[in-house]
Amino acid sequence: MVGNTVIESPSYLRSRYFEAMALYDIWYDYFEEGFRWICGPRPRLDREVSEPYFRDEGERVLTKEDIRYIELTGGRIEKLHRLNENEIVFEAANTVRMGRDLLYLVSSSGNYKSARWLQSVLGDEYRVHTTEDIYRSSHIDSTVLCLCPGLVMLNSTRVNERNCPPLFNKWEKIWFEDVAPTSQPELDFQKEVRDPLAKQLEALGFKTNLNDMSSPWVGMNFLSLDPQTVVVDERQTSLMRVLEQRKFTVVPVRMRHIYTQGGGIHCATLDTVRDSKLEDYFS
Repeated sequence: MVGNTVIESPSYLRSRYFEAMALYDIWYDYFEEGFRWICGPRPRLDREVSEPYFRDEGERVLTKEDIRYIELTGGRIEKLHRLNENEIVFEAANTVRMGRDLLYLVSSSGNYKSARWLQSVLGDEYRVHTTEDIYRSSHIDSTVLCLCPGLVMLNSTRVNERNCPPLFNKWEKIWFEDVAPTSQPELDFQKEVRDPLAKQLEALGFKTNLNDMSSPWVGMNFLSLDPQTVVVDERQTSLMRVLEQRKFTVVPVRMRHIYTQGGGIHCATLDTVRDSKLEDYFS
């Protein structure tokens, strides 16, 4: 949602091609109430839209984030790929909106062509800013988390003073990375159930993401209800403590499967109606 416009994002994943149709009953109600409803061009997906991030996985040099990822997951490592620019493909969570400005992450789930398309349909009322150096994998919502106008939390495993988007030069920053390790029950379920199933399906010729888990930093994937209230995974005690020190009201909730279901609290919600007004936080 951007203002009163519903935007369907065209994912690069074939498995998500018809996903938005599950929400059409809601979108039709919104349309009758006066909302605009637009769709990104459906990608043909008749050729590969992604390519390996590394020419040879054996040449991969582990970053600070990679090393910490391995420590927090009991030895797993995030597999990476790049998107080419052949088609418009992106997912909604590639963007974070702050009033008139949208920060768009060029990553394994969104390319530059899509950012250009998004700016073209939003027009002059909104500004789309791109960044690509803060996270190599997919979505932005465990890397950049806006708490209230002028205050942003940044995942310091990925973002630092050198690569921080210039958009936040004048904003106060909370640097944070101290997430809880991936839960052992989910690691066991992944190893004993999902990984073997993925191998069986791939042997039969089916593509699957069953062998993927969310990043440990999905624990930072919280939901802001308003400028003073945030909903946080109850396991993230360090994160809750930092937020409470900043005088936020923290609402802990239990989500047992954030690592294997592919997303956290922000990922699992789709807030579409808020009492607010369109503001400019950066001019």
